[in-house]
Amino acid sequence: MRFVRISAIKLAKMFGLSEHDGMKLGEPSLDQLRIFIAVAEAGSFGGAAKAMGRAVSAISYGIAQLEAQLALTLFEREGSRRPVLTPAGEGLLAEARAIADAADALLAKARSLHAGQEPSLTLVIDVMVPGEVTAHVLGSFRQMFPTCALTLRIEGLGAVAACLIEGGADLALGGPVIGDHPMLERQAVGELDLVPVAAPSHALARAGVQPGESRRHLQLVLTDRSPLTEGREFSVLSPLTWRLGDLGAKHSLLKEGLGWGNMPRGMVAGDLAAGTLVELDLPEKPGAHYRLSALWRRDTRLGPAASWLVDAFRAGLAG
Repeated sequence: MRFVRISAIKLAKMFGLSEHDGMKLGEPSLDQLRIFIAVAEAGSFGGAAKAMGRAVSAISYGIAQLEAQLALTLFEREGSRRPVLTPAGEGLLAEARAIADAADALLAKARSLHAGQEPSLTLVIDVMVPGEVTAHVLGSFRQMFPTCALTLRIEGLGAVAACLIEGGADLALGGPVIGDHPMLERQAVGELDLVPVAAPSHALARAGVQPGESRRHLQLVLTDRSPLTEGREFSVLSPLTWRLGDLGAKHSLLKEGLGWGNMPRGMVAGDLAAGTLVELDLPEKPGAHYRLSALWRRDTRLGPAASWLVDAFRAGLAG
């Protein structure tokens, strides 16, 4: 018990408190905390006054009031031309900044709500959409809508639309496999090229492949996890299939020579250039244009953030 008491006394002295201080502290205002931050960042009362558009006397008074509220000395003033943070000031500066940042975020979100912006948004993207397009669009989205909390889901085939229909998403970017659905609105945003590929050592990689020969080789296909399109086949030619739930896994298996399959051209462009994959010249021409659409429920209205995303993905896919 003696060790605890001694530590408490030392801690109190470190922060400029007496042994009995700290029991009745005031409640600093947000403005006082902003003044404290400004002085610490500017390194002078004059610099803080200029940054905040206040008189120096107002800055000095704000610091004096804050120190009285906290019963702590935040700046050393004697013997120095510039105020220097005390240990107590250094210890409280991070918390003051956190409080001010939280207040700024609250006010920004309130202004966004007044403007009709969504406070949060759940976006579902088809696994076929190039990752670099998604990253670029969402990077700009963060700058445009900093207060909108985003949840991103990556799904394939019918699972994209299922998220919307089940109420688990606000906006989706999906492919052509769903078709028209009575609950969904659709707006075209672009298309991708799907190309049949395999490792250069694969039997189908040679020239002169005969019609029907692809049916004798293992085809890797993306599986459908949604009842909306369950049991339907999309560009499946071979009765010998491995069904995969992840496009990245399909990509890796293709490079290992385990079968052939369709892939987005953008995703395999580097492999085609490096020769780790080759585009197959099959008589059946299983490649396709994969049309992408923005999807949302008919009983909802797109807000500013969702509408911006539709336009941004259209521009990104066109470029």
